[in-house]
Amino acid sequence: MIERLGLAALHRLDPERAHGAALAALRAGLGPRGGPETSPRLATTLAGLALANPVGLAAGFDKNAVALGPLARAGFGWLEVGAATPLPQPGNPRPRLFRLAEDRAAINRFGFNNDGMEAIAARLAARPRGGVPVGLNLGANKASADRAGDYARVLSRCGPHVDFATVNVSSPNTESLRDLQGPEALRALLAGVLTARAALARPIPVFLKIAPDLSDAELEALAEAAGSVDAVIATNTTLARDGLRSPHGAEAGGLSGAPLFRRSTQVLARLSTLMPGMPLVGVGGVGSAEDALAKIRAGAAAVQLYTALVYEGPGLAGRIARRLDALLARDGFASVAEAVGTDRDRWL
Repeated sequence: MIERLGLAALHRLDPERAHGAALAALRAGLGPRGGPETSPRLATTLAGLALANPVGLAAGFDKNAVALGPLARAGFGWLEVGAATPLPQPGNPRPRLFRLAEDRAAINRFGFNNDGMEAIAARLAARPRGGVPVGLNLGANKASADRAGDYARVLSRCGPHVDFATVNVSSPNTESLRDLQGPEALRALLAGVLTARAALARPIPVFLKIAPDLSDAELEALAEAAGSVDAVIATNTTLARDGLRSPHGAEAGGLSGAPLFRRSTQVLARLSTLMPGMPLVGVGGVGSAEDALAKIRAGAAAVQLYTALVYEGPGLAGRIARRLDALLARDGFASVAEAVGTDRDRWL
């Protein structure tokens, strides 16, 4: 009841102000406090990381790593913060975040607004270690003359303080950023990032986050170029606008939430055939345990969510994990790992 009242109050605010208020409420101790939901069935691994459960927080919710403690107690099995760029940047002009309530979706065109890697590294360094794994989404400054190099710089600075890092070349809100998904550009970028990773005292897994709008040929080329990473996150937001009912549906930016579920899951399943053995993360439209299980059975080792929190509140992660445990038991799976890819053909 309290969560529902809080959501109703937040939805009376401008979406970006509501986002800031939600982070402030978490920091004030108003969110869930039970810690990560877990059980022998839910406990799993992702690229060598031990997860209490497979339900993760996607990048973008806590861009500046200001609410790590409260989020670690909110039921998630793992967290991703950022994106972080070498220099602070304000992002695109407001308004740049839109609720599409009729579609259970959102559109954002933030443009990698963040406090910069120095401030974010300091917050990450101050967090208690152990417990819920925390990763950082790496980005590039809009005005950078060497965007590929920006990723390596952020990893070098922040890598000692996180458990994994994600190369984000799939945001639609920084001009020409998605060009870095091309095979030659991607190979060069990843080579620089992996060189920076090798120089860390404690090398960490490197993930790659891809767009849902790739053609089959583009996806095949990307899969061939990305074999050096430790996991792939499928997918980021989409530029597609099919079937939307909200009056905000024509806004520019990346669409997330329920309308993305089908396409992102299709990309996930296809990627699992192109990159056998590569751990995959399913993200895009996850709003229930049923959605999470569908992603897992399509090929995901773990899942992430973000937009559904706008409509269901911060307790959603724990509710999904508890229900997912019951669904796995219902379907005869003794673990998350047993369920991975068991229904992939449905999505191909």
